[in-house]
Amino acid sequence: MRALMPESGVTKFKNEMDRLFDRFWDGEEAPGAWDPKVDIAETKDAFTVKAEVPGIEPKDIQVTLENGVLMLRGEKRQEKEEKDERYYRVERSYGSFARSLRLPANVDGTKVNASFKHGLLTVMLPKTVEARGQSIPIKVD
Repeated sequence: MRALMPESGVTKFKNEMDRLFDRFWDGEEAPGAWDPKVDIAETKDAFTVKAEVPGIEPKDIQVTLENGVLMLRGEKRQEKEEKDERYYRVERSYGSFARSLRLPANVDGTKVNASFKHGLLTVMLPKTVEARGQSIPIKVD
């Protein structure tokens, strides 16, 4: 029955506060600040990092690797149109970002490969021979 009752002012306030705290705990930042979302996967031979960077040109992204830390830097520029527009809501984020990711094993920096397609940056980081480990067979007596 409660579901059929309209929200009171207190209920609306509580729901808005819940959404605000959910955004805080999910790591969302203030409007205008942003970090690309990343996925990091590991296989026996390599790490793969995929970063969502929609609306950014590949020339505006820098990828560096130093002392086991992968650094992604870039800037998403806001389109400037000379229209007489009044915005009611602005949710898209703009500005610079810098994201550093410590890798859990040594990678071969000479073989790192970065590619960009449809707003997705993919960085392949092959592991060093030592970091790959070695399988040791077990002898049965």
